[in-house]
Amino acid sequence: MISTRLLFLTLALPLTAVAQMPARARAATTELPRTHAPRPTSPAITAADLMTRLYIFADDSMQGRETSTEGNRRALRYVERELTRLRLTPMGDNGTYLQQVPLVRRGWATEFTASVGTTPLAAWSDIVPLPVRRGVPRGISGVPVIYGGMMSDAVKSLTVEQATGKLVVVRVNGLSMAPIPPTSGLARAAGIALVIGAPLPAQYIGFFRVPGMSVPAQGASADSVPAVMVLSDRAVQAVFGAESSALTPMQAGTPIAAPMLSFGETPSPAFNVVAMIPGSDPVLKHQYVAVGAHNDHDGYNQAPVDHDSLHAYKRDAWTLAGAYAGLPPLTAEQGASVRVNLDSLRRLRPARKDSIFNGADDDGSGSMAVLEIAENIAASRLKPKRSILFVWHTGEEKGLLGSQWFSEHMPVARDSIVAQVNIDMIGRGSLLDTKGGGPAYVGVVGSRRLSSMLGATVDSLAKASRTPLDIDYRLDADGHPENIYCRSDHYSYARFGIPVAFFFTGLHGDYHQVTDEPQYIDYTHYNRITNYVRDLLVTVGNGARPAVDKPKPDPNGQCRQ
Repeated sequence: MISTRLLFLTLALPLTAVAQMPARARAATTELPRTHAPRPTSPAITAADLMTRLYIFADDSMQGRETSTEGNRRALRYVERELTRLRLTPMGDNGTYLQQVPLVRRGWATEFTASVGTTPLAAWSDIVPLPVRRGVPRGISGVPVIYGGMMSDAVKSLTVEQATGKLVVVRVNGLSMAPIPPTSGLARAAGIALVIGAPLPAQYIGFFRVPGMSVPAQGASADSVPAVMVLSDRAVQAVFGAESSALTPMQAGTPIAAPMLSFGETPSPAFNVVAMIPGSDPVLKHQYVAVGAHNDHDGYNQAPVDHDSLHAYKRDAWTLAGAYAGLPPLTAEQGASVRVNLDSLRRLRPARKDSIFNGADDDGSGSMAVLEIAENIAASRLKPKRSILFVWHTGEEKGLLGSQWFSEHMPVARDSIVAQVNIDMIGRGSLLDTKGGGPAYVGVVGSRRLSSMLGATVDSLAKASRTPLDIDYRLDADGHPENIYCRSDHYSYARFGIPVAFFFTGLHGDYHQVTDEPQYIDYTHYNRITNYVRDLLVTVGNGARPAVDKPKPDPNGQCRQ
């Protein structure tokens, strides 16, 4: 699942220290072996099959499956081989299962200087330009500067007339920036300068200077977007002659002189995997129920960490602090309960240095669930009336790039897709992982946002199952700080008015860490949810088309939950 932060830094605990979990946590952390001998899979969806598949897909040999890398292609070759064996219909390019996504590695092609009057601003210190992944940033040199106040207020209060053609300086709490609606005046600004009140860490600056994955800018025809940058307190003083705490909204400052930064782009293609099982009804087979997961993850870290130490600490801290953003950090008493006790783990095994983001849960669990469902339906004597479209999207961790491309370059008519089911992280969900978790837990986002009918089907099927599921809608709440509705591939479909349902078992301490490995997956729970999703696909495939009875979003606008 894509991060809302601009950067995730793996916590590197020293090799001489590990966290001791509370007794209740230690008693519930029986883990599987690190390796698992693969076994032939069967048409039935089983925990054993899911285990076999996930240990293959999230193995160290896949090198974290980062988009556009050989490790990612190695993982996709496994999916291709299975689809060929199962004889699913290829729906990629030129009769293959692969749809190429023409991504580029995009980074600054020029150095820059900046100044305010006769006062020079230090590049990458006083002024730090942030990457623009889509579009071309507007020039800020010499344009009028105004202070917009807090970012949250400026988004709502600045009119188009007030912001157009100006550099708007705003204060933010950290670097996590909420989406800017296209109707906001800020969307028309020449640039947005963020003031965070503290120097940027060197790791962040290094991250911003490294080329990142993007879709091509497509030359002069590409849409222009506001340039975004971070200003130091010294730069704010130079622009306004006062500290930011003393400024008032709409106060004017001195323009910044800065050349237009240009981007360099290096082709770095990636691939979606697309397959189909034709429907059994001669009319309805031309409609599709789509199911997908993302095939990529975060690659590997240059600096190995102690795996056991990190896993123990993150799980303990996560359990104590709570699962989602916006909850309070550890209290002093809770923090004191995280003890250093190296011997307890070292009696079991020696230290293991680890650098690979295996992504077993995120989103190996979703990818292998989709593959297991494909095997089951392919072997079924009676196929659903509608066709089932299976998509393994690339580049989700880079900003939903693969699903965005697919939604704009589908091998079938977009309006022939009656619903899309997205699976991203369904391998965990215990009480230790997720607040309110348990054997029947599953989170759902988006199922009611476009179609009441699809939402009702999701609910009724969960209750009618032989082993009913407890559906959690907490993260689907409007304005939730995790903004989950906008953070995974289902939204690429929803933005075009296609009803969606996104299934997951919550974030957890190993999320986006090197410790997200197959031995920590709850395969019984994982199997239960996979069977439920299969039943949902068949139900929608055979039933009435889910009616869209809620407002559709602007497909080119910013997503806001």
